[in-house]
Amino acid sequence: MNPHLYAVILAGGSGTRFWPLSRHLYPKQLLRIIGEETLIQQTVRRVLRCAPASRVLISTNPAQADSIRFQLGEWKDELRDNFVIEPEARNTAPAIALAATELVRRDPEAIMLVLPADHIVKDNRRFQVAVLLGTELAAEGHLVTFGIRPVRPETGYGYIQPNMRTRLAKRRSLTGYPVARFVEKPDAAKAARYLKAGNYYWNSGIFVWRASTILDEIAKHQPSLSRAMQKIGTFMSSGVADGRVAGAYRRLTPVSIDQGVMERSSRAAMIPVDFTWSDVGNWSSLEEVAPRDRSGNVITGKVVDLDSRNSIVYADQRLVATVGLADMVVVDTPDATLVCPKARSQDVKKVVEILKQQGAPERLEHRTVFRPWGSYTVLEEGPGFKVKRVTVNPGGRLSLQLHHQRSEHWVVIAGTARVTCGRRVFDLRVGQSTGIPRKTPHRLENPGTKPLHVIEVQNGPYLGEDDIVRFQDDYGRQVRSKE
Repeated sequence: MNPHLYAVILAGGSGTRFWPLSRHLYPKQLLRIIGEETLIQQTVRRVLRCAPASRVLISTNPAQADSIRFQLGEWKDELRDNFVIEPEARNTAPAIALAATELVRRDPEAIMLVLPADHIVKDNRRFQVAVLLGTELAAEGHLVTFGIRPVRPETGYGYIQPNMRTRLAKRRSLTGYPVARFVEKPDAAKAARYLKAGNYYWNSGIFVWRASTILDEIAKHQPSLSRAMQKIGTFMSSGVADGRVAGAYRRLTPVSIDQGVMERSSRAAMIPVDFTWSDVGNWSSLEEVAPRDRSGNVITGKVVDLDSRNSIVYADQRLVATVGLADMVVVDTPDATLVCPKARSQDVKKVVEILKQQGAPERLEHRTVFRPWGSYTVLEEGPGFKVKRVTVNPGGRLSLQLHHQRSEHWVVIAGTARVTCGRRVFDLRVGQSTGIPRKTPHRLENPGTKPLHVIEVQNGPYLGEDDIVRFQDDYGRQVRSKE
């Protein structure tokens, strides 16, 4: 392993095209789409062939950090201080600049392997060889991207044309080339021409470069972003309160690394890779990587199907019965169901936009939400109230926290609860209850060896999950001193 190679996993996706299975607070990278592990777990395990867990950074946002920490619990000790939290999503260029700024602070010679958390890659050994060649080119000052040979006239991807007359470096069957040009997502006619030409590649969104090199190129092509990031870097190095970092970051103009830097840089290089890759960008693309039955269907969950073909049917909990479908997508979850033709699966993001305009909770999260300490399920809600079933794992405990807008009432239905309420600490058993007034520091924990189940009734004018002030936390989440 190169001692200066770090992996930066971009894990701040919004989860619009895999709705209703993915949500804004539970995006695609947290889903088990293929295999027993989620996409982000697969991604971490893949990059561990290239760098140890202590040199893996997770770039995400505050809303998703808890769920990601929970899923990556296997590596919690190594990753504890390796979360780079964006105060607000600002597209890939600011996210990468923030991670590069942090890496240069840690290691001036750092080389970054940058990759999305929600892609599927088959043949990890070939992936590792591509990273090794990318690392060699990055050490020479190149901005390296991996190119995927197209298998269809795809209009949803950007394309890269390499200069095949100039070879930069070679390792085994792979060769690096300078980039002749980048092409934005083409129309169907252009995509067909690129496929026929044979010298265009899909842009995988996987990159390798020196952290200092990408910061230099950002300074050259995105000077306002560079100036703001230098200020943010000064705040980070001096330990200034997060509020100033967040304020400066939120003022950044969103821009992608492709449009903002790669398409303008003379240092861009491409490696045509030979591993199987998919960004599983929408429901119809699932059939590229998931096993299909004899009729071409991808069936998941408790499904009874009769005479359907070339369709995708996903059942989360309930029984789903389908009859005579052709080229359709059916996705059923406890609180939302999607039915659409496969050809219209890209339009699912438009549904999510409508839900956003309506303020629908189905856009944000599932009824059951997992946390590092356990989970909660929303059972009922209405104006001024919300009822949850809270499950705390043995030995687990919530943060010491308070809420400005709501009170809570807890009833134990299984297990033993240890409750902190203000200065009091006491235990509750099955059938016992207690109230937590607004603005009162409190904590719920499970001292037992079996799961703790509590019914929580919230009352107040605002019941959002962001009305939480943490004072102590076992899982690395942001805390502040008591007022």
